[in-house]
Amino acid sequence: MRCVIARFPFELTKGGVLESMKGIKPEPVAGESVIIGRRHYPVKQVGQVITRQDRRDFSAAEVLRAMTQLGFTCRALPEAAPLGIPGSLQHASAMLGTPGTVRPGKQARADI
Repeated sequence: MRCVIARFPFELTKGGVLESMKGIKPEPVAGESVIIGRRHYPVKQVGQVITRQDRRDFSAAEVLRAMTQLGFTCRALPEAAPLGIPGSLQHASAMLGTPGTVRPGKQARADI
């Protein structure tokens, strides 16, 4: 399949990508990833290996598009967890505020 990555045409096949990535240890995944075999590879690492270009020369989207067209499973960035909606107990506690500190044996003087 013909793909254009970083303005250069590449003739990629699924078997060719599998062969290129054989023996390559995956780096830790922090963003988008491609599953090749049973391993999760960062998209930029896959792009660097299959194109032999510097990672700054292409975008992750270009490699994701090519890998998806070849039939590999691609994972996007994980979405941030939504902020929790406080329940009734948390809401009531927030309305009451934080408790003040009371020192034992020290009472307020009423005669002042």
